[in-house]
Amino acid sequence: MDNSFAYGSAGVATRDESHTLFAQTMAYVAGTAGLFALGAYLGRDLTGGPAIIAYIASFAALIGMQFSTRRSRELTVGLLAAFGLFIGLAVAPTLSYYASQNPQVLWQSGGATALFIAGFGAAGYATRRDLSALARYAFWALVALIAFSIVLIFVNIPGGSLIYAILGLVIFAALTMVDFQRVRRNTDLDSAPLIAASIFLDILNVFLFFLQIFGGSGRNNR
Repeated sequence: MDNSFAYGSAGVATRDESHTLFAQTMAYVAGTAGLFALGAYLGRDLTGGPAIIAYIASFAALIGMQFSTRRSRELTVGLLAAFGLFIGLAVAPTLSYYASQNPQVLWQSGGATALFIAGFGAAGYATRRDLSALARYAFWALVALIAFSIVLIFVNIPGGSLIYAILGLVIFAALTMVDFQRVRRNTDLDSAPLIAASIFLDILNVFLFFLQIFGGSGRNNR
């Protein structure tokens, strides 16, 4: 899922503003994760059709956040909450599949995701180098990755799924660094929900890539 919607210009934040924005953003990320977990639980028995509808609804909530962020903070936060719940419903069938096949894969992917986000997030937050150029390269790399995923639907490439997942992790390593740097450099506290949505998408995509890697290796071992 593309998270490029949240990128934009930002000034240089003071230390207090940076710490406040970081705290608010992480609180929104935690809340979104909680609603995602709730949606995943409620949608554990969903079939493909309703899950697709939930995915479309989550994408609509993201678009709505783009328009509401300058008008109403409360509405933006509400749309972020709706996004978390709907994306949880959308991903629920995938999580249920892995849980039924090998629950350990979920724990492995969760742990790897935590280490991945902590490492690259800290690197992005700490670096003084402007990463805005990296964001542009990562965006176009993400577009190319989406095109590659479409090719994989029609063409059987040996190891294609593994290649796709590894490339995805490389791209989202860059995007994670960019997002966490935006938290430090941004001066607009009203942007916290939008940045939180972007960081949550980083986390979710990284988790799904690790699921594909660990789940694929588990199938190959059986």
